[in-house]
Amino acid sequence: MVPCPPLATLRSLAVACLIVVGIKRTGMAGDWPQWRGPDRTGHASKDEPQLATLTATPRVVWKVRAGEGFGSPVVTGGRVFGLETRNGKEVLRALDATEGGELWSAVIDSTFTDSQGPPAPRGTPVVVGGQVYAQSCRGELVCLDASSGQRRWAVNYTRDFGANFFGEKGNARGSMRHGNTGSPWVEEGWVWASAGSTNGAALVAIDAMTGGVRWKGGNEVASYAAPMMASLDGTRQVINFMADAAVGLDAKSGAVLWRYPLKTDFSRHVITPIIFGNQVILGSHQTGLIGLRVAYKGGVWTVSEMWNSREAAPNVACPVKIGDWIFGLGPQQNVICVSAIDGHLQWSKTGWISTTQDKAHAGFIAIGEKTVLMLNDTGELILFAANATECLELGRVQVCGSNWCNPALSKGRLYLREGVRNSGSWMCLEL
Repeated sequence: MVPCPPLATLRSLAVACLIVVGIKRTGMAGDWPQWRGPDRTGHASKDEPQLATLTATPRVVWKVRAGEGFGSPVVTGGRVFGLETRNGKEVLRALDATEGGELWSAVIDSTFTDSQGPPAPRGTPVVVGGQVYAQSCRGELVCLDASSGQRRWAVNYTRDFGANFFGEKGNARGSMRHGNTGSPWVEEGWVWASAGSTNGAALVAIDAMTGGVRWKGGNEVASYAAPMMASLDGTRQVINFMADAAVGLDAKSGAVLWRYPLKTDFSRHVITPIIFGNQVILGSHQTGLIGLRVAYKGGVWTVSEMWNSREAAPNVACPVKIGDWIFGLGPQQNVICVSAIDGHLQWSKTGWISTTQDKAHAGFIAIGEKTVLMLNDTGELILFAANATECLELGRVQVCGSNWCNPALSKGRLYLREGVRNSGSWMCLEL
């Protein structure tokens, strides 16, 4: 589904390495059609081949020049989609997944510049039903034909919903400071997006075919996190970590069901929520990793903090959950495993991350229930066991240069983009 602009762009991110992955719910078997994979959980498609180790020299299938950008690639229907900068514009680009050749490109919006990175897009597109949805830093959400790149419709968070966008000024926080990065959720003819307006449109629901507004709800500034969809106590709801709170809104009406205040400096909230039963797991570098319990009883929604792990406080890298365990990047340049039940730290591994802790990033992919594939921000690909007892490395290989990439894994191939704060390359590797 990051942060660069607070590195949050990261979340949307993957700026550094474009990797293609497998998809399932929103695409064909083996595709990776949206941020963090088929179900936005960081899990590869169920039919993705298992990896016992990593080859010493993965074959580079293709490598093409890429403009500046901080977004992740998605892959579906034999095409790779990603955002980059061209001639001062944010551009969505479609590449042939087999050879890397450009099929089409389309301008989305003008670029946005701040101190966190170059003028470049910081989002990840979503492909569903032959249409691709992309969002600019400035809050332009567009729908294009996935085959031709022809624009179908567009809405703007400022113009249409009253969201503020100031850039890096004063106490501006969240998306109105460093840009919109959280990819929308698309399902069954609906698009749910974090518009970030405090004028009754924190989250919005849009008709996927026409761009018509179905509802507006909440009063929250958006952060950098991408929304998730889940059924809690029988109610389908869109859930996200906004600038000042975690929230859940009724998916069909937009009614605010619950809200849990969580404030931090400048609202650098990047992590896509993990939904575990009736538990919502999220956090930031200042709040720690938090497990919230959401419940509906006696006609009232309640939310309470079940646990808080400061040892697992996430910054701009989204963790993955396998079984009862969460694997991710900790606050001390360490890879960690914690319990999703109570937040207890199982193990901590140093030596895999060398970047300073405030800027460290890694992209995690769960392959089945037994292994985790991690791309660190210096271009090392590391395979390790999804084991809560000990950290067991299964393979390691250098595959690219510096990056902030959440890679995509599809049918044994990894698609990524290398390059941070400058132009880079889209790449396809055979594992």
